[in-house]
Amino acid sequence: MIIMDIKFEQVNICEKYGAEFVEAPYFLLVGITKNVETRDLYPINGLRHPPEGETTGWYIWAGEEFSEDPDWFRPMHVAHLSDLKPEVLKYLALPPGYRFLIGENGYEDVWFDGKLLGI
Repeated sequence: MIIMDIKFEQVNICEKYGAEFVEAPYFLLVGITKNVETRDLYPINGLRHPPEGETTGWYIWAGEEFSEDPDWFRPMHVAHLSDLKPEVLKYLALPPGYRFLIGENGYEDVWFDGKLLGI
């Protein structure tokens, strides 16, 4: 998928959910869990905190469980997601405070969670 196609999809997702477009540049980092690499593990979850330093603020994991283990997430550049989980790229321009869930058979849920911003 080329960058313009991804940006078009990101703009569409932001418009669909009435959210501001906040880019997650390809050279910045997301926090991602190893279980995302499991091709058949759903749902795929993502949440965005405010960006800090070299991060986008995004944390992405697979499955129903969430761990508080500080080593659960590992850093990965946004650019590498196109090989690992290209289906998440279209959600990465959602602003801080947003979450997404991708299920099997095209299921999608996107919502704002003020707790991510301390609201």
